[in-house]
Amino acid sequence: MNIDAQAISKLFLLFLFSKSVIESWLEAKNKGHIIANRNEVPEKFKEAITLEEHQKAADYSVTKIKAGKIFHFIDLLLLLGWTLGGGLSLLQNYVAGFSLSPIWEGVTYLALFGFISTLISLPQTLYTTFVIEEKFGFNKMTPALFVKDMFKGLVLGAALGLPLFAGLLWVMQSLGENWWVYGWALLTAFQFILLWGYPRFIAPLFNKFSPMDEGPHKERVLDLLKRTGFTSNGLFVMDASIRSAHGNAYFTGFGKNKRIVFFDTLLKTLEPGEVEAVLAHELGHFKRKHIVKQLVRSVIMSFVAFFILGQLIQSMTFFLGHGVASNDLHLALLLFAMVSGVYTFWVTPVTAWISRKYEFEADSFAAEFAEPKELISALVKLYKDNASTLTPDPTFSAYYHSHPPALIRVQHLEGLSKQ
Repeated sequence: MNIDAQAISKLFLLFLFSKSVIESWLEAKNKGHIIANRNEVPEKFKEAITLEEHQKAADYSVTKIKAGKIFHFIDLLLLLGWTLGGGLSLLQNYVAGFSLSPIWEGVTYLALFGFISTLISLPQTLYTTFVIEEKFGFNKMTPALFVKDMFKGLVLGAALGLPLFAGLLWVMQSLGENWWVYGWALLTAFQFILLWGYPRFIAPLFNKFSPMDEGPHKERVLDLLKRTGFTSNGLFVMDASIRSAHGNAYFTGFGKNKRIVFFDTLLKTLEPGEVEAVLAHELGHFKRKHIVKQLVRSVIMSFVAFFILGQLIQSMTFFLGHGVASNDLHLALLLFAMVSGVYTFWVTPVTAWISRKYEFEADSFAAEFAEPKELISALVKLYKDNASTLTPDPTFSAYYHSHPPALIRVQHLEGLSKQ
């Protein structure tokens, strides 16, 4: 290995272990803060949440943090094993023995890598679903449904991901030095097609979506849509309860394929006015163009990533510095995808801050078209039913959380109700 490659390896290790240390420190800080506040419900929530419910949320959060610490360590070892440990190169040597064309070699390589990664991550998924979620009463997944979902996910991933990967390899191989522009365009087009088709063709493979029943909930929702001038391709209820007791609602798709989806667990928990307020918040994201802004930001970041890869792929130092002895095109794509998060971890608090800003703006929109007190009531019920901690560590929350902490969010909504 030349000196430049050694320097890249050292830089990679520096970033990787700095990231791990910061993650561990933040998680320990969060766990300590939650435990320190476990035995008293915050004053703002004492009337709606019992001490037992508050302690359940604290224990649920701490349990996930403890398990996450182990999983993060395993992920660290796996990343080192695949890169500096030579795992990617060993797999490449194996696949090269098939004597395939470059594109088929790349597709075969990705398929084997994906299958191996799925097997390696299986214990973590099983433990999270059938131990942690089961212990706290959230898991509704049966082993048979778990296997069915995993099989569908593998088939769908292969059906969508492998042709895309083959297309990217063809672009890289055939379109010269500026391949990265065309590669970015191909990936962006694929993402938009996927976004458009997801609600109609993909989501129904895993869940049943039924039109929302007539009644008070639907009447309030339709009235809200009329007042806000929002049109969609329908109101649907998803059978989320077959897998989990957690509740949620979301928008999906775009154009004529826009859908509003409510978890059946959410409708069982919330009153009509509360559902209206939750939907008003979600509509706020759409009306304030948060979804468009996020898409634009994603497209720009993808463009930057492809540009960087387009420069790195010219130098063998990038590969050698990350433990890969070959500069095959499929290895370049996979290696870049694996290690880029190590170098971009530092932007996490910025994206989290932007997301929290959007949440406040969506709450402000909701306060214009629904009662803030109804949204507060709905949020408190969701905090309780989802066992979301009311007392996250402020530093941890500022670094990671896409939503404001419960207390700050409720105080903001109370301020809106007085305006």
